[in-house]
Amino acid sequence: MLSLLLGMCVQAADVTVPDAGRNAYSHPMPGLSVETRRAHATGNSFFNENWIMAPGSASSRDGLGPYFNARSCSACHPLDGRGSPDSVALLVRMSMLSEGGSQPHPRYGDQIQTLALPGLKPEARIELTWQQVGDLRRPQLHIDDWREGEPDRALALSPRVGNAVFGLGLLEAVAVEEIERRADPEDRDGDGISGRVNRVWDKTSKSLMLGRFGWKANQPTLRQQAADAFLGDIGITSPVNPDEDGPPEIPHGGSPELSELLLQRVTTYLQTLAPPARREVDHPQVKQGERLFQALRCAACHVPELQTAADAHLAELRSKTFHPYTDLLLHDLGEGLADHRPDHEAEGREWRTAPLWGLGLQETVNGHTTLLHDGRARNAHEAILWHGGEATASQEAYQKLSEMEREALLRFLKSL
Repeated sequence: MLSLLLGMCVQAADVTVPDAGRNAYSHPMPGLSVETRRAHATGNSFFNENWIMAPGSASSRDGLGPYFNARSCSACHPLDGRGSPDSVALLVRMSMLSEGGSQPHPRYGDQIQTLALPGLKPEARIELTWQQVGDLRRPQLHIDDWREGEPDRALALSPRVGNAVFGLGLLEAVAVEEIERRADPEDRDGDGISGRVNRVWDKTSKSLMLGRFGWKANQPTLRQQAADAFLGDIGITSPVNPDEDGPPEIPHGGSPELSELLLQRVTTYLQTLAPPARREVDHPQVKQGERLFQALRCAACHVPELQTAADAHLAELRSKTFHPYTDLLLHDLGEGLADHRPDHEAEGREWRTAPLWGLGLQETVNGHTTLLHDGRARNAHEAILWHGGEATASQEAYQKLSEMEREALLRFLKSL
């Protein structure tokens, strides 16, 4: 038994890195092949450098816009971590609601782009303010100066903050069957937890696939997530999204502007960023907090341990045990967090369980502690208090903890 446990520890540890400093989220996973390491390095370059308008001296990096939210991937994911709601990392999703769900706006699409190339007008201007809700806060959006006039139909608006991107390859390598096994949409076991999967359209296979990335699990693969972000956030076309959004007379950086090879390199980069190792795992207060995490049933959704499939796409990701603290499922988190914007099969009150790994290093890496999809929670304590719906019992139990118990639980979260 001891040898088995030691073997599991080695297997779990070999996907993490021990850095607890400012670059904790930006390391390649240990054990990558020379070829994969080279692809990671190239992808790193294209993830971090600014794109420029066409025509440009660097032809492989021109084609910015014509409408966009940022000039690089790292602008929304600084140091591969989480952006803050008072920065360019905040964007606003937008949909028209109908009986069949939600549809992109015919002129503005499903994302408001607040920047544009010289001579063009951005889609709109967004101002974010905060409304106090007791000791908590919720965002208030003020949108004006629409490029083609204010929409004439009611819109569902959802502010979103760019999330951390480390460890995504491990999440992608979990078998579909493993994720589906944890789903319980009808709550047949009566435990009050009814996670379910989101089925989304994969543009490459032209079929429905299980969604696992994004705030509502609306992306099936890292390749598609990267391609959609290039188009929506930066205005860069790719083999996945070859059509330009803008006036035909605007110069572009090629057809497509991001080649298949470079899209693959950026995808590999996202697949091979290592999660940081935990800290203070043997501290008595951390251990107490971990017991409370289990007792409050937080782990019912924030599942501590997952394993990648033996046939994962990258050999370096196969049969790896890791600790993301997510089940990759959708859960109803209550009216307080609802954005009332359906996304594929995800409903307005549903959100994918956010991974908790790396949580304790966010302030070190990104200089802030804001959490949740729109950054309304200023720390982990506030994030817990916002939980409702399926998490109501856990949230209420948290509020009943003594001050010492609460400190222990929060210290455990900081150790992740």
